[in-house]
Amino acid sequence: MPSPAQLAAAIARLAAGGLVAFPTETVYGLGADARRDEAVARIYAMKRRPRFNPLIAHVADADAARALVQVDARAERLMARYWPGPLTLVLPRRPECDVSLLAADGLGSLAVRQPAHPVAAALLAAWGGPLVAPSANRSGRVSPTTAADVEAEFAGESLVVLDGGPCAVGLESTVVDLLDPLPRLLRPGAVTRAMLEAELGPLDAPVPGAAPRAPGQLASHYAPTLPVRLDATAPRPGEALLAFGEAEPAGYAEVFWLSRAGDPAEAAASLFRGLRALDRPDFAGIAVSPIPDVGVGEAINDRLRRAAADRLA
Repeated sequence: MPSPAQLAAAIARLAAGGLVAFPTETVYGLGADARRDEAVARIYAMKRRPRFNPLIAHVADADAARALVQVDARAERLMARYWPGPLTLVLPRRPECDVSLLAADGLGSLAVRQPAHPVAAALLAAWGGPLVAPSANRSGRVSPTTAADVEAEFAGESLVVLDGGPCAVGLESTVVDLLDPLPRLLRPGAVTRAMLEAELGPLDAPVPGAAPRAPGQLASHYAPTLPVRLDATAPRPGEALLAFGEAEPAGYAEVFWLSRAGDPAEAAASLFRGLRALDRPDFAGIAVSPIPDVGVGEAINDRLRRAAADRLA
């Protein structure tokens, strides 16, 4: 855990309109005062992020969310069941909401989440307001799951980094859009489709070609430098492998095990660390073992498809 002095330094940086990287249970976030246009703009600039890609407002508790967005009965059920935790809700903004419109590209909605990590909780409680906090990496690149990842990504930048150890979940939060009568799953995550359907009933799919209402919807995202090949069952020359399951692979230049036991939760926590570890110029590419597309596996495969975008052929 950061010391009181480190936490105080982070609060001072935020109060000055600066940026602070901090851990959540999902990935490390790049945080800024959600209410100041210039602070939010600094996030877009540092990440080199397209302005049309919305941000999530992180809050200390459900009451803080209710002050920003209109919370219906469906949202109340999900907040009671899964907050604090890896679930983001897209809801209508309240007229008095003071979160910068830059955070949602001027949309009438806002994505909100209460993170569970104790460092994030301590920072939000001490700050006393919402923080926008996309993943602490350059736009489109592999998300960070350790403080060292953040420091390597932004070497030489003016950034306070709070070290809370490795992220337990390892994948960005599930995002559910509750703007319409039928809820939509915009981004799968550790709160799985089955878990959501148990609370909400059937989920609709994102509308093809619609403007993003939350992050993680761009076709190419989470991408290492090397090409990524999915559902690999045999090696190609010079490839490294992200391995899953009990079968012992042979013929790869290097193997990084996501889970020898075939455990999707273990694989999710290891995914971005594995992509970073194998993204080296001495390999020709990164192959990935087949991973069942059920439960958290849906979220893993969502990230992998985006990491492999433009290279699926």
